[in-house]
Amino acid sequence: MTAVRCTMAQALVRYLCNQFTIVDDERVPLFPGVFAIFGHGNVTCLSEALEAVKDELPTWRGQNEQSMALAAIGFAKAKRRRQIMVATASIGPGALNMVTAAGLAHANRLPVLLLAGDTFVNRRPDPVMQQVEHFGNPGLNVNDSFKAVTRYWDRIVHPEQLISSLPQAVATMLDPADCGPAFLALPQDVQEMAWDYPEAFFTETLHHIPRPRPDRDRLGEAVKLLQAAKRPLIISGGGVRYSGAERALAALAAARGIPLCETIAGKGAVVHEHPAHIGPIGILGSTSANALAAQADVVIAIGTRLMDFVTGSWTCFAPGAQFISINTARWDATKHRALAVIGDARETVEELDAALEGWRADAGWTSYGRDEFAKWNEALESYQKPTNDPVPSYAQVVGVVNRHAGPHDLLIAAAGGLPGEVVKNWRVKSPHTFDCEFGFSCMGYEISAGWGAAMADATRMPIVMIGDGTYMMMNSDIYASVLSGHKFILIVCDNGGYAVINRLQNAKGGASFNNLLKDCRVKEAFPVDFVSHARAMGACARHVESLADLGEALEWAKSTDRTTVLSIVSDAFTWTPGDAWWDVGVPEVSARESVRAAAAAQQEGRRKQRVGV
Repeated sequence: MTAVRCTMAQALVRYLCNQFTIVDDERVPLFPGVFAIFGHGNVTCLSEALEAVKDELPTWRGQNEQSMALAAIGFAKAKRRRQIMVATASIGPGALNMVTAAGLAHANRLPVLLLAGDTFVNRRPDPVMQQVEHFGNPGLNVNDSFKAVTRYWDRIVHPEQLISSLPQAVATMLDPADCGPAFLALPQDVQEMAWDYPEAFFTETLHHIPRPRPDRDRLGEAVKLLQAAKRPLIISGGGVRYSGAERALAALAAARGIPLCETIAGKGAVVHEHPAHIGPIGILGSTSANALAAQADVVIAIGTRLMDFVTGSWTCFAPGAQFISINTARWDATKHRALAVIGDARETVEELDAALEGWRADAGWTSYGRDEFAKWNEALESYQKPTNDPVPSYAQVVGVVNRHAGPHDLLIAAAGGLPGEVVKNWRVKSPHTFDCEFGFSCMGYEISAGWGAAMADATRMPIVMIGDGTYMMMNSDIYASVLSGHKFILIVCDNGGYAVINRLQNAKGGASFNNLLKDCRVKEAFPVDFVSHARAMGACARHVESLADLGEALEWAKSTDRTTVLSIVSDAFTWTPGDAWWDVGVPEVSARESVRAAAAAQQEGRRKQRVGV
């Protein structure tokens, strides 16, 4: 057997370079690049290996370990999980900075390969700088924290272990059911060790993502349920997009006359004007989708884990509604007393459509969905219409941005008040042009994801919308994108703090406290000059005074040669209606009458929740 002698770090990199996949009928690298911040633990061995292949496997320098891992996740979402970026950090705080990003990838079922330096297996120099020691358990260190937020975790304590570990990590990240982040801890002394690796280990491998077909009997049960349904409803989740099932689902809904609503992750599977589309459902939903959900007798949930923001904490649906859950993941499919149809979304939807040949939902129910959605569209027009108010609402800003966005531009949002406003107000013009990360609702994802999405697809413009609070939390990838030449447009809506959390605080009877800057313990709540700050990082930037100016500024932003930032002051108290009820903790005992009233209302809402889910 022919052997290749190289270090563990060199073997790891060589293996990654020889993995390929198919995207749009083209053979491409499975791992197209690495985001890296080097420090002790990855700078002497892993960086040496990466430098040797820098033209084959490009390394991009990050500004923050969390943000570069978020950029890798934004890349994966833009590629619909077909390609995987790598992120590497040093030991200690560098590694721990990536834990939040791992949590986001885990919650959203997204692939990213995380490589962190580790302490010495031989323990001779222990404790090393940045090592967190655990008395009584010397083998435990900060990298063990990734076990809670990754689908695959391993510590490579011998060079030969790569031979079994790397294929398992890749298989996990490509499995539609198990998809999520993979993590490898790389001890410093093991990275340097040379080993005679079998040449076959480095053979070029072409990976195909599997498409499991549904069980025929379960599919038959689903068909019978639907054929007996009077008021069926489709909920389209993120799995529809990752499966590439958009066309199949659009065809099913139209041919069978079934109203189709969307989760946050599922928004963008169909265009806004699709004849069966009735808007988003749930807490960030539309009055139209929530009205139909309250009356539906059979609900087909496709590629969704049905989190509380989709279900209104399980108050959105009629008490006797039956659920059919189509999902590749058994865990998600069997939740909430659903009939679990386990299989790939595209294949299952196509087989379901064929089995329903000749059947259509009641015409009155289909018309009711269209009528409710027409009312919702009229409401959106009124929310987005310019007024004489001194500052615009989120809805008005979103409306202007939406109108000026190109048909294939990608909208990105994640945290604060903007997710609800873009989910409700953004009218999708082309499939797969909407990315609202809300499975983890991670502040800081947006700008980094804009960088990753721009890297993933140069043919469209990422448009990132954030609030001032998110900008202040993580903005360094504005600089990273200028350095690397990956442009996106960033709109900063400045409403003076964490406005949506202030809204929740007030809605549950609490006083405004520590959210809006004016309600914080500060010497002076002065505004940030976002334009000057962005320009200092090399971006083009402009402050916008009005909605009329915003449209012109967006056209200018499209013409620039680098990442461009627009800031606009927005209203902290005006929100688009349509919300469902949400279960949150409210104090049972309080000196405030408003809190006591909110607690009583919360208990009343809980009486409407489905039991046993």
